[in-house]
Amino acid sequence: QVQLVESGGGLVQAGGSLRLSCAASGSIFRISAMGWYRQAPGKQRELVATITSSGSTNYADSVKGRFTISRDNAKNTVYLQVNSLKPEDTAVYYCATIPLGPVGRYWGQGTQVTVSS
Repeated sequence: QVQLVESGGGLVQAGGSLRLSCAASGSIFRISAMGWYRQAPGKQRELVATITSSGSTNYADSVKGRFTISRDNAKNTVYLQVNSLKPEDTAVYYCATIPLGPVGRYWGQGTQVTVSS
């Protein structure tokens, strides 16, 4: 069982930055690939960024060059640094495990990011 708790969201002006955090319980975190997703009102949830257990990263085209995913296995935490925010980045941001091998799918409760123009 894995519990994920996101934090760091908020209201920010366009061009601003935030650092989202996702704290995980359970020793399985260290072998888990992790992802950040977002869901805007009236839209489907979309994948924003992923990071493997060894630190390899991948990004959606819409956030490349602006968002950075990272992890600290000693703290069981994955981060999403979001820079140069745009109003279209407004969404609830979720972290989740990437199902692979012994690792199932787990979701956090989400953190709201609102970008004003």
